[in-house]
Amino acid sequence: MKKFFIVLACCFIQTQYISAHNLAQDRVVINNKTFVPYITEDQIKQRIQEVGQQITRDYAGKNPLLVGVLNGSAIILSDLIREINLDCEMDFLKISSYGNATQSSGTITLEKNLSRPITGRDVIIVEDIIDSGLSIEYVRNLLMQSNPKSLKVFSLLVKRETAKVSFPIDYVGFDVPSKFVIGCGLDYAQKGRNLKSIYALAQN
Repeated sequence: MKKFFIVLACCFIQTQYISAHNLAQDRVVINNKTFVPYITEDQIKQRIQEVGQQITRDYAGKNPLLVGVLNGSAIILSDLIREINLDCEMDFLKISSYGNATQSSGTITLEKNLSRPITGRDVIIVEDIIDSGLSIEYVRNLLMQSNPKSLKVFSLLVKRETAKVSFPIDYVGFDVPSKFVIGCGLDYAQKGRNLKSIYALAQN
């Protein structure tokens, strides 16, 4: 009987550990802020694959240059370019607008420009998120000064409620409401970029 209760107690402890472990996986805490799952890894993979196939069709016979906006787009661009079944290239520029805040500062600073000319090239800007629209307007206006042959935009996430842009977003991963999100390149104070799913800031 004593052995029975010992085994039962061990099973109970193990069950509690597994439950607590699973609960921990369901939320992420960064700098005392809690984030909960919003878009799954599988959903993201499927949508990136669909966009890659669409770009392959749209640019058949061409050699597009994918321009990632650092730091956030690095992960998404690497996933997207592997789903494009044609010759293509990539380059990066870097801007700053968030700092460590959960809202854009409204001031855009160019920290790194492209390493190659884009005049006469078919260019696709790759963004992780279009929030206020200020960053993508800045990047697009900057690249248009170099007279590319064509210029389109892909963003994994677009906040339609807050994004104010004067041009269409050609390829959209997901339309999302005005939530603060992290994961898949998106960060909070430079943390959370390596999360495989998208997490949203939990409501108090």
